[in-house]
Amino acid sequence: MNYLEAIGKYFIMIREVFKKPTKWSIMRTLILKEIDELIYGSMGIIIFISFFIGGVVTIQTALNLNSPFLPKSLIGFATRQSVLLEFAPTFTSIIMAGKVGSYITSSIGTMRVTEQIDALDVMGVNSLNYLVFPKIIAMLMYPFAVAISMFVGILGGWVAAVFGGYAPSGEFIKGLQLDFDSFHVTYAFIKTVVFSFVIATLPSYHGFYMKGGALEVGKASTTSFVWTSVVIIILNYVLTQLLLG
Repeated sequence: MNYLEAIGKYFIMIREVFKKPTKWSIMRTLILKEIDELIYGSMGIIIFISFFIGGVVTIQTALNLNSPFLPKSLIGFATRQSVLLEFAPTFTSIIMAGKVGSYITSSIGTMRVTEQIDALDVMGVNSLNYLVFPKIIAMLMYPFAVAISMFVGILGGWVAAVFGGYAPSGEFIKGLQLDFDSFHVTYAFIKTVVFSFVIATLPSYHGFYMKGGALEVGKASTTSFVWTSVVIIILNYVLTQLLLG
């Protein structure tokens, strides 16, 4: 299968996801389950990485702004811009592509190998809606996780600046407030929503249409992570050019 056929098959899958919906009483339970596994279950790694990324960005910025003529507030400014514009929405999404994307591909792939998807089809259930739609809805909560990532990343930067002796607390906070553009937050959340849809659907595609046995489930998970990351990076460039260019 070439790339054009794969892309066409992906969009056909997206269309089928929204056809013949599952009963709401069942779908509600599935959505809550996916929110718990995909979002709540990922908060620990998101918070951990965001805190230390914010600290590293602050330290690197401080070490490169060692001129006495440059105000210390620039450290806070650079940390805010880096975390809001790139690290929180994009870097976190790459992490989620590995953690969440691999889980989605392996879980759906395992159902394909064990013929559970075939059983759903025989019972007249729209298996794509049953399996993929709850993940798409659950990932709509992902911007809240990124908002926490932004806060924790800046907090990590503040801790590194103050306790590392790179900038006083007042100067760092002054830098956080310097030339603040609220559209940058909007831009970050627009990217996050787009990335969340990719993280929910592309790994589902690789799991749903995989062929073979248990060994291929692992291969599909690896392929899923690679392609999800590539698509996120490409979309990051495109959205940045469209929204900030």
